[in-house]
Amino acid sequence: MTVIILESVIERQVCGYKKTEAMPTNACIYFYTCEKCKTWLKPKEGDCCVFRLYGSFLCPPIQEGNNKNCYS
Repeated sequence: MTVIILESVIERQVCGYKKTEAMPTNACIYFYTCEKCKTWLKPKEGDCCVFRLYGSFLCPPIQEGNNKNCYS
């Protein structure tokens, strides 16, 4: 059985912002606003969520191998 990690640390290296965020189990988060510099973060083209680029762990749907809620 695979353990699904439900929290990820979002990191914006430009301003040094880091915050642990809960990840939804049934969807990906496409937009995220950095609380420090107010920059609107979004994934690279073709990625499904901000956790893929800015997070310490991938979103739960990707961890499970279920891309139906994602378009990666």
